[in-house]
Amino acid sequence: MNDTSIAQACNCLALRQAARFVTQLYERHLAPVGVTPAQFSIMANLTRRPGLLMSELADTLVMDRTTLLRALKPLQRDGFVATAASEHDARAHALSLTKLGERTFAQAKVAWQAAQDEFETRFGRDRAKALRDELFSVTAER
Repeated sequence: MNDTSIAQACNCLALRQAARFVTQLYERHLAPVGVTPAQFSIMANLTRRPGLLMSELADTLVMDRTTLLRALKPLQRDGFVATAASEHDARAHALSLTKLGERTFAQAKVAWQAAQDEFETRFGRDRAKALRDELFSVTAER
């Protein structure tokens, strides 16, 4: 296989290129609210499961702890996310959105929906759903 065909056949390259493109699209929409796509994902998970342990959140998002901490720091600094010792293990950190975080997430959802709509307009609603289903199946098998 020559270098050109390797690049054309590389799953990692194709996924990373697509991820960068999609991330840039969502960043453009979320920036006015002051959150990144990674931070939006954190906030969405904490809305769904308040008190989520940091280790559980990292596992859910398929992020290592260092990357998660880097995304969490601005959310904590800006007063969007609060950290408390877990009821079951004082060494574990439970995360939740603050009232300010809930209001910011409500604004971010509007921006996120605009990003979703733009992506689905470009890519097609059915194709976008099929792509999401396939991508979630990749991480479900780990």
